[in-house]
Amino acid sequence: MRVFVITISDSVSSGKSEDGSGPAVAARCKELGWTVTSSAVLADDRPSIEDMLAKVADSREADLILTTGGTGVGPRDVTPEATMAVAERMIPGFAEHMRAEGRKKTDRAILSRGSAGIRGETMIVNLPGNPRGAVESLDAIAGLLPHAVDVLHGARH
Repeated sequence: MRVFVITISDSVSSGKSEDGSGPAVAARCKELGWTVTSSAVLADDRPSIEDMLAKVADSREADLILTTGGTGVGPRDVTPEATMAVAERMIPGFAEHMRAEGRKKTDRAILSRGSAGIRGETMIVNLPGNPRGAVESLDAIAGLLPHAVDVLHGARH
């Protein structure tokens, strides 16, 4: 499975902070045997996020786009809105399951507003910005993602 990882963070994009979550997510993808085709860092800017998600999905260079960051309740946390704007269909079960699993470790997991959707033949999943939370959220659905991508590409259920 080909994966594109996008870190969404004002502080990382401006060079004020180091990206911990993007590399952590990419490393976990590689451990799972997936190919990380590329990665990017964006500010918490909805038009930029929408443009990047659409560009990557429409290019078919990845089967799965994983975003990390911008899923909280802060005024600049707009990743879910950007995802919903470009997705043609939503997959609410992924986000629900990630929150449910996260809730077993911290009450704050329910504050994540991450979403998941489909654009064309590419799946988009929003992960939290905390490196540990991002990897744990990915792990919660990792067993389902290859099958979901296969079905999205035409395999039988």
